[in-house]
Amino acid sequence: MPKGMKIAVLRGELEKKTKKQLIQDIVTLCKKFENVNDFYAVLITSEVDTNAVVSKYKKTVREEFVSSRDVGYPKMRLSIARKAISDFKKLQPPKSSIADIMIWYVEAGVECTNNYGDIDERFYASMESMYESAIKFILKENLGDIYDDRLNAIVSNTTGMGWGFHDQLSDLYGQYLDQI
Repeated sequence: MPKGMKIAVLRGELEKKTKKQLIQDIVTLCKKFENVNDFYAVLITSEVDTNAVVSKYKKTVREEFVSSRDVGYPKMRLSIARKAISDFKKLQPPKSSIADIMIWYVEAGVECTNNYGDIDERFYASMESMYESAIKFILKENLGDIYDDRLNAIVSNTTGMGWGFHDQLSDLYGQYLDQI
């Protein structure tokens, strides 16, 4: 909303519109803004359509860490991958989908390291932070039985990786394991 526009003013203006006008406004917003379209796809459509939205955001994350080109390295822009997760959360998807994409971020980072060799400390710190956030979210939402295998596999798949990455993930998994 433009700076200074209050929700009360917006509500007042929307109340003046007919149902048909409101529907047209929403259709226009969906056409103009992809995130609005994604929001409504998650809100009012089937699980299949919601999965398509999840896949779109997961693809954005993956493309930052795993190169789709035959040569060269991926861009590894942590900010772009994290923004995809943040934008996805704003769509208010099912809690299990949020947990899924958070774990996906770390899985893609592990795959990146396996494909391209050790990266830098900042990269691993981001992976560790997301891993811990995912665990906490999973515990809060009582999703441990769904995601425990993937969380454990991440630890197993990082054996021998640099910058203490494996040790930190192993410690985090152990710290929260009793709660899963």
